[in-house]
Amino acid sequence: MSTYILGLDLGTTSVKAVLFETDSRAVVATHALPTASDIINNSVTKAKEQDTLRIIDTLNRCVGLLPRDKLQHVNSIGLSGQMHGVLFWKAKSGCDWSNRDFFTARDTSQLITWQDGRCSSELLSSLPKPDSHLSVATGFGCATIFWPEFLEDFTVAGTIQDYVVSMLCGLDVCVMTPQNAASWGFFNTSSNQWNIDILRGAGFPLTLLPQCVPSGGLAGQTCSDWHGIPAGTPVGAALGDFQCSVYSCMSARTDAVLNISTSAQLTFAMPADFKPPHSPQLTSSISYFPYFDSLYLAVAASLNGGNVLATFVEMLTTWMKELNAELSDSCLYEKLIGCALNQETSDLRVSPTILGERHNPFCLGQVTNISASNLSLGHVTRALCSGVLDNITSMMPVEHLQQAGVSRIVGSGSALARNEVLRQEVERAFPQPVVYRQNADSAVGVAMVLCDRL
Repeated sequence: MSTYILGLDLGTTSVKAVLFETDSRAVVATHALPTASDIINNSVTKAKEQDTLRIIDTLNRCVGLLPRDKLQHVNSIGLSGQMHGVLFWKAKSGCDWSNRDFFTARDTSQLITWQDGRCSSELLSSLPKPDSHLSVATGFGCATIFWPEFLEDFTVAGTIQDYVVSMLCGLDVCVMTPQNAASWGFFNTSSNQWNIDILRGAGFPLTLLPQCVPSGGLAGQTCSDWHGIPAGTPVGAALGDFQCSVYSCMSARTDAVLNISTSAQLTFAMPADFKPPHSPQLTSSISYFPYFDSLYLAVAASLNGGNVLATFVEMLTTWMKELNAELSDSCLYEKLIGCALNQETSDLRVSPTILGERHNPFCLGQVTNISASNLSLGHVTRALCSGVLDNITSMMPVEHLQQAGVSRIVGSGSALARNEVLRQEVERAFPQPVVYRQNADSAVGVAMVLCDRL
């Protein structure tokens, strides 16, 4: 009889559920739904919150759409989700299981997401220096907790995926892996411990810090039947969506994964003996994220990826409307790609950093080397795609990959999947061979982690 792992990813805009067959290591069923959970808060500048009830309702609907006869044979559940953010709830009353075999959120705050911008530079500069190689930014859990109005009488805090694990297992506390803890700040990934003394000295409410457990380990067992999944089913401690997405498509230690979707990331696994620097490297374009088995990922995470191309299309669409010549975004996108395919190279240079970068937020976009002969849509689109690759390889140079022993580039992401010009520029940018996999998938990745480790 076949058995399955249920992999769940609670993303910023959607929830995805997959059933992963343990013997064949194949996805046999999948479903994804948008959460539509963003809360518009005009009274608080730069607030980015989401409705917890809607997220959990979407999760229940998503799992409920999977085949119930297969759900009855799920032998473990894994969760990943959006990192950095924080949710508060009350121990023992954080959800309601009375509605048949699924729970609803109760006695929780809204989710304050990684996009929240309320922690000003003044507040951040007033915080103590963390004992960590990772810096603290607005939207990070520990920075958000320093805002007293969020606390009220809540007793537990975690990411949204940590909350779901706690509710599935009936835990009175939050358990958190180093992957999510590192994304909160004030966490030392070498010792796998919170900066207790530093936070205590700053008046931080230490009782809200989750208990740390290993990445890839179990958090507990389901306390109730859930959509046909029997009570007592093992549940993995929640993981980071980025790490799980990499796990889903990195098949060898000598692979580097290039993902270009809304944003862009280039990453590879560091050697087993690598130790991160002792303090944040604020101007470095490369960060080191905790992975599995005490390994780290070297990550160049660009804010500028497919969103740059989408902005270009939106700009042209707006211009056309002003000229009373409307064309849908999808049709325009296809025509631009066709023009660029007919233009094999361009001497036009586009630096597409319209959103800046975390390590250099004030470096915005530029267009240079403009001439009368390179202003066609083919030239501009080709140069824009080339610029996206130039930017990510400036953050993590090809020589750096070669020195690290990277022998292959694994390309994934929605922007790469739909844009042949972008794929051509990827193959020009790297001397290593490039292979394309299905899109990096955190829900699949977390199921693979449990399949390999339990």
